Amino acid sequence: MDVIVRIAEELGVQARQVRAAASLLDEGATVPFIARYRKEATGGLDDTQLRTLEVRLIYLRELNDRREAVLASIAEQGKLTPALERAIREADTKTLLEDLYLPYKPKRRTKAQIAREAGLEPLADALLADPGLDPIAMAAGYVDAGKGVADAVAALDGARQILMERFAEDAALAGELREKVWNEGILVSSLASGKEQEGAKFKDYFEYEEALARIPSHRALALLRGRNEDVLLLDLRVAKDEEAGRRFAEHRIAGTFGIADRGRPADSWLLETVRLAWKVKLLTRIELDLMQRLREAAEAEAIRVFASNLKDLLLAAPAGQRATMGLDPGLRTGVKVAVVDGTGKLVATDTIYPHVPRNQWDQSIATLAALIARHGVNLVSIGNGTASRETDRLVAELMQRHPALPITRIVVSEAGASVYSASELAARELPDLDVSLRGAVSIARRLQDPLAELVKIDPKSIGVGQYQHDVNPTQLGRSLDAVVEDCVNAVGVDVNTASVSLLRYVSGLSQSLGQNIVEYRNQHGPFTNREQLKKVSRLGPKAFEQAAGFLRIANGENPLDTSAVHPEAYPVVEKIIQRTGKDIRELIGNAAFLRSVNAEQFTDERFGLPTVTDIFRELEKPGRDPRPAFTMARFKEGVTELKDLEPGMRLEGVVTNVTNFGAFVDIGVHQDGLVHISHLADKFVRDPREVVKTGDVVKVKVVEVDIPRKRIALSMRSDAAPAVKGDASQPRREAGEPAGRSRKPAPQAAPQGAMAEALAQALKRGP
Repeated sequence: MDVIVRIAEELGVQARQVRAAASLLDEGATVPFIARYRKEATGGLDDTQLRTLEVRLIYLRELNDRREAVLASIAEQGKLTPALERAIREADTKTLLEDLYLPYKPKRRTKAQIAREAGLEPLADALLADPGLDPIAMAAGYVDAGKGVADAVAALDGARQILMERFAEDAALAGELREKVWNEGILVSSLASGKEQEGAKFKDYFEYEEALARIPSHRALALLRGRNEDVLLLDLRVAKDEEAGRRFAEHRIAGTFGIADRGRPADSWLLETVRLAWKVKLLTRIELDLMQRLREAAEAEAIRVFASNLKDLLLAAPAGQRATMGLDPGLRTGVKVAVVDGTGKLVATDTIYPHVPRNQWDQSIATLAALIARHGVNLVSIGNGTASRETDRLVAELMQRHPALPITRIVVSEAGASVYSASELAARELPDLDVSLRGAVSIARRLQDPLAELVKIDPKSIGVGQYQHDVNPTQLGRSLDAVVEDCVNAVGVDVNTASVSLLRYVSGLSQSLGQNIVEYRNQHGPFTNREQLKKVSRLGPKAFEQAAGFLRIANGENPLDTSAVHPEAYPVVEKIIQRTGKDIRELIGNAAFLRSVNAEQFTDERFGLPTVTDIFRELEKPGRDPRPAFTMARFKEGVTELKDLEPGMRLEGVVTNVTNFGAFVDIGVHQDGLVHISHLADKFVRDPREVVKTGDVVKVKVVEVDIPRKRIALSMRSDAAPAVKGDASQPRREAGEPAGRSRKPAPQAAPQGAMAEALAQALKRGP
């Protein structure tokens, strides 16, 4: 198989584009670098296409390697025919390849192998070739006690085992029946005996069935988790009419091998062999294959959902370099306080006890006011965990009592803050700070720059996925790392302020190179130009090529160093300067003039129009940030707990997680509500991401509140909206799709909307 041609066909691009991208990947280039700086080579393949190309390249190369190993194995056995070799070389999936290899694959001694060793294969061949033969009479000639064949019945049983194995190992037949069951099969779930109380969370699956091919990923993973916890029993029916499905399968097996009931002596024996081949061999194997296929498909979709939500979270709008106070709310243990300056440097900490049992309300307000005044705090970042709304009220009253303080309060996600607090990284960054206070530092910094702070936390601990603990950890980790890498490089990194955690995701860099950059910066002071990066220990030409364009130097010697223009393309800018007669500082930001210049006149053999066009865009807005501006959700006053909610109430909230079955929304009651997919819009919604994404500020209506089960059903549909064809009018309650989520320890996404408006207000007040 030509891997390049195959991928080109799948992506709908030219083979030369794929070949160029594959070559660059093989040379160690990263996807962000190729997408941004090698557009001429790849014909403009974007990062999404390149990520798909990268995954398929790995898969198809593994397939080819396995193909050669299979061919070698069969050839060594002396059984490789031209037809078999052709079929193996044309196999386009690992499943089909293994189907073809199965008859030749070394295996433990089976009953069929034992029968062959006893010399019974000629008997099997004879009866299959000529059903007019009498089975008993034929079998009598193969009785041999020395070979373990005691009588004719034993001989026929051995011959049957040989044919059953042969039928089951027919690759084309197995593939056809597997697809038939996938398309028509029904998965049935029932409660395991005595598990009703223990498995209450799987109640919706105690009596459940659904077409196998149409089970959504979240339900599939819920079913598989229920089975793994010994709460659910899963049974795969081959079709809605199971008897009809069985008859079809047996008919196909019989037809494939020319078996039919024509009243001949061996017909009934052969048909019984067909029945057993289906029941004992093929059905069992197909059930295992399809349950694995269901899991893999569900895992792939769950990983896609997680990656999509993570991207939205990482690319949330930053508050920027404003002095910020972080509050990690708590009751008995108090509210942890941390103040960081505009660069994120910790300048003060404290612990206050405004809530029960100490109730030091006035003292707490005085402490916060003093810290805000002393350090020029503009923004107060409040974690959304336990006592969040109570702490929000505390800050609101502080603002009323001290109107001269130029602060804005914002509730943000504290997801992963505790994980960061106890991490080795936090210990290195904040070695002299108590673990309990580190979370407040993280809460403050993630308001200033969510991307820079969240890269310090394992993406799985941020918790914006669905069933992330049930999926393949290696695949999940690889996918999430790719998302983080894409986000970091899309935004760019200030090399003079970035942490090692952020630098390690820059194209071409690693943990150790990031550490070396920080150490060089500490020893020699801030970088003043990109060329200095070459002096960093072990940062060679290749790493520099990959990383330089994504590393920014603000207020450096060369204005281009703050842009995404790669140093290798600086000669293009010099050419623009020479021909236009304008200084670089006159060009930067001069959009009207730049748009009047013909970019094509600056192209050459190395830098084509895509690169030159990107350079002009960068000169218009150097170092432009792709992240959005802030907006803000206003939680309803007086609505702080579940008991305060009433059906019909209209509220504003922040989308904290998007799944395939809907969106979770933080409405300020320590419990996320669920807007089921059927209630996301007045029209039919196939994918929730068509309507919302993590961090969006939305208006919702309370549909239902279940206080004992801590569930909230919300709707974004208008009251006048008619029922939508294909949509359920009422949300379906399932173990995989609760109507509400516990605030702690359930992770949430940062309310970027709140941050945006808050920042705008703070900027109006001035520093």
